[in-house]
Amino acid sequence: MARLALYFLVLALSFPLQATEAPPAAADPQLEKRVLSLAEELRCLVCQNQTIADSNAPLAVDLREQVREKVRQGHTDSEIIDYMVQRYGDFVRYRPPVRPATLLLWFGPAVLLLGGLFVLVRRLRAPRAEPAAQLSEAERARAASLLGEDRP
Repeated sequence: MARLALYFLVLALSFPLQATEAPPAAADPQLEKRVLSLAEELRCLVCQNQTIADSNAPLAVDLREQVREKVRQGHTDSEIIDYMVQRYGDFVRYRPPVRPATLLLWFGPAVLLLGGLFVLVRRLRAPRAEPAAQLSEAERARAASLLGEDRP
């Protein structure tokens, strides 16, 4: 019984050890709001389906800190976005611009959907194959004899 109580005591005391420190907030709430706004425009390069504002990946944390530092240095939003695009490419933008290089990204899903619908409609409208020809009486007798059936 004493061992069980000791086990639960150790278990209860170990929960605070798993807590992590909260991310540092900027002293200026306007600055933090701007950092968050910019972070929602940038894609996490590890997660790829999350913004760096939503992701807790180490790279996303580092990118948020880079954005925070650029904001503190007085860079404009467009300068910060341009810096990230220059460093990581258009892929870092959560909503990349429509350019010749990103046309497939923007319109590819619609093209695939339309192509699939086109194939489906063609398959549904295609003429049906003729039903198999009926066997003559001689062919039926031969088939029955090959199958070993007695035919009346």
